[in-house]
Amino acid sequence: MRVRRAEGPVFRRAMGFYGDHIFPRLMDRLMAAEEFRRLRSELLAPVHGQVLELGFGTGLNLSHYPRHVVQLHAVDPAELLPERVARRVAAAPFPVRFDRRSAETLPSDDRSFDFVVSTWTLCTIPDPVQALREVGRVLKPDGRFLFLEHGLSDDPNVAAWQHRLNPIQNIIGCGCNLNRRIDRLIEQGGLRLLRVDRFEMEGIPRIGGTMYRGEAAAAGQLALTKDDSRSTDGKPAEGAGGS
Repeated sequence: MRVRRAEGPVFRRAMGFYGDHIFPRLMDRLMAAEEFRRLRSELLAPVHGQVLELGFGTGLNLSHYPRHVVQLHAVDPAELLPERVARRVAAAPFPVRFDRRSAETLPSDDRSFDFVVSTWTLCTIPDPVQALREVGRVLKPDGRFLFLEHGLSDDPNVAAWQHRLNPIQNIIGCGCNLNRRIDRLIEQGGLRLLRVDRFEMEGIPRIGGTMYRGEAAAAGQLALTKDDSRSTDGKPAEGAGGS
């Protein structure tokens, strides 16, 4: 399926209003649901020290970071729902510093962070491999990259629909891609996968609910240990065949 983008100033103004006001409110409400909160809390439980978050969005991760975080640095080219974000930042027990830029050019020095976090962000970064190279550069020698992302399904039927619908999703999802193979992108970015879990998120259609969750380190760290066919409870994840 090929989708032809509309042109013209009216369309651009309409999409600008949608992207600045309607879409962020829809996503903020959807991604504040119970299952999203549970997954965020589980992922962020070990985080401490100096932390970098890719794609801060509306700050939904803030309440799930442990108090052991010393400072959170956030990079995001968009400024979404600023009043709501300001309230969440004010309630955080640690300082939050923003850089309004995309993750392909991180402003930080080499080996600056104990943790880099990405939740539902790699789907939208224009050059995710370059962004992941930057993650490897700014991680401390013993630092970790924690990720929780949706991406390409192992089920051929689901994957076929993800490819078909991706051009539409790019528009209504403000740059979101349904069909990125997250684990391969991480490896292409020069990081070493230490753990990756594949599972289907409850309550989300499979075209958008095929999840990749795990941990990676900069190149040259511990040997790879990979389990991409297990869910959190140790049972095989639905549709996860591994590769």
